[in-house]
Amino acid sequence: MSYLIGYVGDRALPDLTADAARKLTHMNVAFGHVRDDEIRIDHLEHLRELERLKREHPSLKILLSVGGWSAGGFSEAASTEAGRRRMAESAIDVLTRFPFDGIDLDWEYPCYAEAGIAASPDDKRNFTLLLRDMREAFDRKAAEDGGAYMLTIAAGADQYYVDGTEMDEVQRYLDYVQLMTYDMRGGFQTLTGHHTNLYTPTGDLFRISVDASVRLFERAGVPREKLAIGAAFYSRMWKDVPNVNRGLLQMTPGSGGYGPDYGELAERYIDKNGFVRYWDDEAKAPYLFDGSTFITYDDEESLEHKCDYVKREGLAGIMFWEYKCDPSGRLLDAMYRNL
Repeated sequence: MSYLIGYVGDRALPDLTADAARKLTHMNVAFGHVRDDEIRIDHLEHLRELERLKREHPSLKILLSVGGWSAGGFSEAASTEAGRRRMAESAIDVLTRFPFDGIDLDWEYPCYAEAGIAASPDDKRNFTLLLRDMREAFDRKAAEDGGAYMLTIAAGADQYYVDGTEMDEVQRYLDYVQLMTYDMRGGFQTLTGHHTNLYTPTGDLFRISVDASVRLFERAGVPREKLAIGAAFYSRMWKDVPNVNRGLLQMTPGSGGYGPDYGELAERYIDKNGFVRYWDDEAKAPYLFDGSTFITYDDEESLEHKCDYVKREGLAGIMFWEYKCDPSGRLLDAMYRNL
């Protein structure tokens, strides 16, 4: 069975529909934070919803996702044996107090400070040690109470992440690795293109894609059955794009930024208000162009190809960021049908 994993923000927990919860196999509640070497959840306001969700959907695995872009504290905690122990103990405390089935670490990124957090070359080894210590603590708790506790990570999709980690060792302590195969371009590039494409199209200078990322992590030592690929419920957008090649693979004055969520795309953009939806059959990805604004995103058709890829390649599953971006439920339904 392929996993269908969704990130759901704490504020969206009360609005999670029974239909959505039924379709998910795993849910990552975003986000806990790391402060003073401990996982903290005192800022989360809707964890009381977890008891209800567990009662109504007993097969749904619920994990606390810790971190996210610009969320620091990891490098400091992982740098000492005492810090790693405190972080593992705080994780056990969370698992004891709330009906979580595990912890998902979203450290963006070991060895890199681009997100405005502390980083060190020592992160590469310390990340492995942190996950080892957390796994050992989870296993001790499981032996004591007869439970089973998951440990997962969200990983950057490209070469930099492999370079900053020891994935061949890291994977031994993890149930699966979620590849963040979105934002693969847009935030730093002035060349338009797909941000969550399954394959790399001809002529694209940026070679990263879902398939390229899977191959990269396999070569780094992660078994394919432990890899989950990522899907995007939001878009990336460039403005002032030359009206050439329908805006695809064009240089622009500035880098791409976040575009509308899928709900807004469906309501106001897809074949509306001057925007035309095109399909790149090489990349297996849709895009929008109105003559000057280029938008890249996932839709039902691209998700069908991603799900087929998961099954064909024997991967763990597919995950998405994030639930609130598609109020219609169309994208989740597309993945559920195809898996």
